Parts: sequence; structure tokens; C-alpha cells
Amino acid sequence: MHQALYRKWRPQRFEDVCGQEHVTSILQYQTKTGGLSHAYLFCGSRGTGKTTCAKILAKAVNCENPQNGSPCLMCDACRSIEAGSATDVLEMDAASNNGVDNIRDIRDEVVYPPNALKKRVYIIDEVHMLSASAFNALLKTLEEPPEYVVFILATTELQKLPATIISRCQRYDFRRIATPVLADRLCYIAAQEGISLDREAAVLLGRMAQGGMRDAISLLELCAGTGAHISVQTVNETAGSTGRDSMMETVRAIAARDYDKLFSMIDAVVQSSKDIAIFWQDLIGLYREMLVLRTAKDAAAYLDLTDSELAAMQEVAKPFKSSTLLYHCSLLEQALLSMQRANAIKRIVAESTLVRMCDPELQTSPEALLARIAALEDKIAFGQVAPAATPAPQAVGTDSIAARETTFQGAIHDSPAQTASPAQSTPVGADSISAREPASPAPRIPKLKKTEPTGEKRTLRPLRVWAQVLDKMTKANPLAAGFYYAAKAYSDEGGNVVLKFTSDFDIQMAQSYNAVPTLCSILSGLLNANVTQAQVKYECEGQSGAQNSVIDEILESAQDN
Repeated sequence: MHQALYRKWRPQRFEDVCGQEHVTSILQYQTKTGGLSHAYLFCGSRGTGKTTCAKILAKAVNCENPQNGSPCLMCDACRSIEAGSATDVLEMDAASNNGVDNIRDIRDEVVYPPNALKKRVYIIDEVHMLSASAFNALLKTLEEPPEYVVFILATTELQKLPATIISRCQRYDFRRIATPVLADRLCYIAAQEGISLDREAAVLLGRMAQGGMRDAISLLELCAGTGAHISVQTVNETAGSTGRDSMMETVRAIAARDYDKLFSMIDAVVQSSKDIAIFWQDLIGLYREMLVLRTAKDAAAYLDLTDSELAAMQEVAKPFKSSTLLYHCSLLEQALLSMQRANAIKRIVAESTLVRMCDPELQTSPEALLARIAALEDKIAFGQVAPAATPAPQAVGTDSIAARETTFQGAIHDSPAQTASPAQSTPVGADSISAREPASPAPRIPKLKKTEPTGEKRTLRPLRVWAQVLDKMTKANPLAAGFYYAAKAYSDEGGNVVLKFTSDFDIQMAQSYNAVPTLCSILSGLLNANVTQAQVKYECEGQSGAQNSVIDEILESAQDN
């Protein structure tokens, strides 16, 4: 009879357990020195080795010839436990035996010494499924069992256990197994089983398993069902995933607002009979990686990506700001919940959500408004949106008077002789009224680049990345950074960065220590624009008549609070 690979390759010794060295080293030392506890609690996610370590520990404490704390696997005790015929090792599933009567049976049995082994071991799997009365019945026995009894409790939901149970056990947390460790184990099993497996496919299987060894081996066996070579494409087709490249193409289409591309992506998923919910979960995972890249300083430490994948992810995430990513994540989460409802039409939910992600104007939620405000501020700060020109004031009088005034002014400039004798060239009558009126001022063209504070009104907006600038400045030039902390940073409509200090002395010190080039370099990196030294303006408070908008005043007030 065929045996599943995850059962066939289940570790038999502590040294064979992958990714849980922080647990197996302690258990191995305790069995070697005889310092065993009367009760153990193994907690962690599925497929990380909790039940496996429990069985290894049961064999180790009863082994007749232990090898450095691990079972020898050759003695009668090890063989009987492995075969499941040892009456002194009881494995109970609390999911189906969760009543108080089952615990009473254990309480009545512990008074009898073991029949053939050195220790009587009780392995209670999924212990969080026990009822409240069953937990109460277990308390006294768990606290003071006979010296020949060992309890091993395993659970995937530690929060459901009473504190009275946890305090009576030695707790061991089983971590999710890292993807490289999973990939190495899969490659080893594939080599032993004669399965042709690419390293990239093994890494992808490890990611899909989400840290569980059992899930990873089960996916490997599923992909090897046809006997063909296992590549990345094979894994995607077998597991129903659309692949990382397809996810990136979807994100690029969202950034470019390419609706045809988005509809074609969803149509391809539907036509291939793949589950849209799996496609959606992969898309949420990709957005999580982009959010980490845009917010964390050491993003590579929190992402399970290769160098090439990390570079590609940075290129994909570049068009999005953190506020936009948060808005998109909220839409994706809401759509996933909608897909999980009964009778939900997943295709319509997916397509309508992608359209809303492309156009924030279709939403009035706070997240959508913040995304729109952030995009508008960036455009204004770097001159991508020019302010409207001031209309020229109209002269008093009829249109004909204004027209003759223009003709008269042109004649003055064209004929020097006439300028010496204006009385001879000025008609008598209505035209003389235009002549005596002062010339209308020309429309004022706003200056997009100011070199010094003036009395004119400007619109200054707080520079949102100033805190990050100060942090990087402190690391690059700590002597000058102290004076920049006293400044408030703004951006104006001309793309300039305006720094307002409290005194001229602070300005002089901030500009010293060769700090200005460093400041421009940091600003260019954070703003994704070339900020020159001429664009950095140093001013004292009260010098400029600049005026903030209502939105900026609200934002400043919120930041101060």
C-alpha cells in the first residue's frame, strides 16, 4: 500500500527535525541528562513538527540504548512505539475525545505503573479542543502526576488554553520553518525518491507551504503525480496559482490604469478554471511586500525574496505611495471577504475592485481621500501643477475706449516724435479720457522659483518626509543635524524646499560643516526628484508672508497633537 511522502519521511530522531533546533536541542539534553519534566506543551502552526517531536520524545524516554539523547530506533521499545503497539504510549486526539469522561479515564489509568516500558507517555493532540470540564478534570493530574508519567500536549491555538494548564507545563514554541530550509529538505526528498525538481520550484513550494513541512511535502507529492519534471510552471499549474510575474503585471496595469489589461487578467484566471480567491490572495501578498518596501528601512529582512525578485519588486512598487498602498490593501481585504460569502460572484467582485483601485475618485472613504491628497501635494510641490495666472484688470469705460487706449500706447512706442508733443497726437473728445487714465498694469506672471523671502503671498505645504530627512541627516552629518531639528520644512509651488529657522545663527550653523550637499542628496532620494542647492531656501520665521492652505493647517494641527 502506498504511504504518503510526509509520513514516509517523518523524522525519527531529534537531529532529523528541520528548523526547530531551539526546541530539539533542549529536549535532547534533557533526555540525555535525565532532567525530564512531567508535562510539556508544544504550540505552533500546523506542520511544524509538534506531534513528530512528541513521538520522538516518547521513544527517547523509553529507549533502552539512547544515542546522545535521541532514540536508537533499534530496541524493542522504539520499535513498538513506532509501530503503535506500545500500550504505555497513548496518543489521543482531543478534537474527537474532548469530553470529561475521556480525561477521567486518563486520571484513573495513571495510578498504574507502565506495563512494558520505563515511562507511561500521554500525547494529547489539539488539546485546545477539550471542554472546560475536561480541563478542570485534568488540572490535578497534570500538576502532580506519578514519577513514571509524562504528559505531552500539542496545540495550534495557544490562546484557547486556560492559564492554569499553561502554567503547569514546560512550553515550547514551534516556529514556522524558513523557506530555504523547506527547499533544501524538498530537494533532498526528491533526490531520494527519484523526482526531477528545480531549485526554483522547490523555493516556490516552500513559499506556498507558509512554513509548514507537511504541507510542503504534500505539495511536492501532488506535483510529482504525473512523473514529469517539476518546474515553476508545473507548480503554478498544479497548485492553481497564477505566478509572480502575472501578479506584477496586474500591479503595473493598476498603476497605468490599463483597464483592458486588468479585465484580460481576470478573464484568463476564469478561463483557466483557477479559483479567483487564490489569485486574490496572491495579489494581497504582493501588496504586503510592496508596503514593506515603501515603509521599512531594512525591507529585505522581512521579505522572503531573492536579490533579483527584490529588485523587480522595488521597480513595481515605485509608482505607489504608502497611503495609496494602504488604500488598496483595504479594498483587497474587503473584496476577499465578499468573495467568501455564499453565492458571491467572484468575477464581478474582483473586476469592480480593480476598477476602484485604478480611480480613487470613485471612492469617498478616508483612505481614498488621503491617497488623492498625497498625489496632489506631490504634483504641486514639484511644479507639475502650475498656479493659475492672475487675470488682467479691465479698464473703466467701454470696450472702444480700452481699444483706443491700446492703440494710443502703441503709437507712443512707435513714434519718438509724437512722444515729445502728446497734445498734437491726442484726439479731443472721448479719446482724451483714455489718454488721461493711467495705463492698466500687465498681468503678473507668478514666479516659480524664489531666491529670497518676499512680501508676496505663497502657499507652503509641510514637507511630509522631513522626519526621515532628519533621521538620515543625523547618520550622515551629526554635527549639522542638530541645527536642522530646530527648523520647519515646507515645499512651495515652485518645487523649492523652504526651511524656516528661529534665528540667523541657526541658519549659519546649518549651512556649515558642508551639510547642504548632503541635505540635497537625501531630499533627492526620498522625493524621487533632483533637488539642487538652489532649490533649498533658508529663512527665519516671520520673514515671509507665506500662507498655508486650510488642509495644511489641519494637518499641522494633527501632527502637533
